[in-house]
Amino acid sequence: MSRQRRMVSESGFYHVVLRGNAKQLIFEDDADRERFRTIMAESAEAAGIGLVAWCLMSNHVHLVLDDPRQQLSRAMQRMSGTYARAFNLRHGRAGNLFEQRFGSFAIEDDAYLMQVVRYVLKNPSAAGLGSWQEYPWSSYQDVLRGEGCTDVARVLELFDGREGLDRFCAEETPCFDGRIEGTPVPDDLALTVARAALAQAGAPDVAKVKALPLARRAEALKALRDVGITVKQMARLTGISAPSIYRSLRSA
Repeated sequence: MSRQRRMVSESGFYHVVLRGNAKQLIFEDDADRERFRTIMAESAEAAGIGLVAWCLMSNHVHLVLDDPRQQLSRAMQRMSGTYARAFNLRHGRAGNLFEQRFGSFAIEDDAYLMQVVRYVLKNPSAAGLGSWQEYPWSSYQDVLRGEGCTDVARVLELFDGREGLDRFCAEETPCFDGRIEGTPVPDDLALTVARAALAQAGAPDVAKVKALPLARRAEALKALRDVGITVKQMARLTGISAPSIYRSLRSA
């Protein structure tokens, strides 16, 4: 099965993850983070992309982007390439800093967009780094200041102001961006997500996965797993028993 094509968002919004190669650190200190933030802002502006939310972690970066002109790949290539060269030069290293392919996931409605923004902003707290409101390297600080590289107006409009953003982020309802971190996709979205993933992978619809030869079935099931579809959901959608799915995934 060929490498999956990127999902194209009809809304133009994406959740993007840029990870260090082999999970290596991509920031040694705050000077590196400041350099990345500058390059991030310049790359997005040059491509006509809006920064809705972002968070710089030790070995990865989360971005929520508004890409009305479909310039995502161009912007990310410039962002990652420019920063990697600067990082390698500064620290006297060579080789790939980032994974070869960044992760990008389509966001098609405001409800999901709100969930993803919350997930991105609260990443520091989830990682045990303390209060997400006080974390210095996320777009929340731009919201507090009312300025910066973030499209603050878009964020405030989405949440009906900063108080609305704070209330939403304080809720305990789990973020469901399972396509990024491996947490399950909600049941009401599972069929839509599964169909999109299979189509991008060049596999048939979920109802036809069961009839595939075993090797192709394993590849199709792996494509579902990679976007956060649970084994229980796979069994319900495809009609394949859970034990058979586990065996297929082990062989994929």
